[in-house]
Amino acid sequence: MGKLKDIPKIDRPRERFLEKGPDALSKSELLAILIGSGIKGKNVKQLSEQIVRKFGNKFLDITVVDLLKIPGIGNAKALQIVSALALVKRFYEELGPKDNIVLSAQDAVSFTSEIRDKKKEYLVCLYLNARNALLKKEIISIGTLDKSIIHPREIFGPAVELRAAGIILLHNHPSGDVTPSKQDIEVVTKILEAGKIMGVSVIDFIIISENDIHSIFTDLQTSENKAIHYVSDGEQNSLFDLLETEQPTYIPAIKKIHKIYFSPDDRSKSGHFQLQNRRFLGNKYKLLGFIEDIVNEKCNGFSVFCDIFAGIGVVGDRFHLNQC
Repeated sequence: MGKLKDIPKIDRPRERFLEKGPDALSKSELLAILIGSGIKGKNVKQLSEQIVRKFGNKFLDITVVDLLKIPGIGNAKALQIVSALALVKRFYEELGPKDNIVLSAQDAVSFTSEIRDKKKEYLVCLYLNARNALLKKEIISIGTLDKSIIHPREIFGPAVELRAAGIILLHNHPSGDVTPSKQDIEVVTKILEAGKIMGVSVIDFIIISENDIHSIFTDLQTSENKAIHYVSDGEQNSLFDLLETEQPTYIPAIKKIHKIYFSPDDRSKSGHFQLQNRRFLGNKYKLLGFIEDIVNEKCNGFSVFCDIFAGIGVVGDRFHLNQC
């Protein structure tokens, strides 16, 4: 078989698809449209026929590693094929039963209904993938929720191992009151900060009792009494993004940028070497004005200065001249 351009247009896969629809094409021809181009020595139709023959009924379970074993197939073409298969599978899975998909606070609670009537407080974590499918459910702690007891590593350790995209935390209140306590807020804040650093979305924190539930995600999304769904595909908001937290800001006022920072007593004439002339990566000579302004602003009346990252000592030398 020659090059694809040598085949009459009416017989080319793309043209036949547009003229007669997908049912008029074989599996290899449909694959040829997906791949787009052939390799050296084989046009795209020949390459597609080889792939279909090689994997047959196992084609839907094909992997990038499998495709890379075919001479001429590189990462780009392998990823095109496997990504297309994964996309189709995902849509079919979402059309089917959603037994393990967590799309709302109600779904999350259904996985942890056993703790609703417990006499002790439980903290349970649901680990989810990018499609909000449940990877694992784990009890993090039993007992009063306390930020000094609940350490982020207990939550995010399994998340890293599972390569989880997000987590949902559920906590029961045996008293029946699902209003978040001060301890709840402190723990959530600590976990949100850790999640932001770890790159794992903390999707929701749900407090449950025997007869009621309270979802922070739902509270932030709407004040109406209706079910609010998490995002099952696309960009999932985390509580960190939804919460409007005031971040402390600091705007330095550098007022001495024109000050001369060389030693006023020209010690080089008396045999002393000027430290600031020694330039290397990390030298703070150009930051002396900034550092002095910050120290003067934040430490009024100081009499002792210690440069614990001294290096060659240009900072200490500067403050020594001021007789700190």
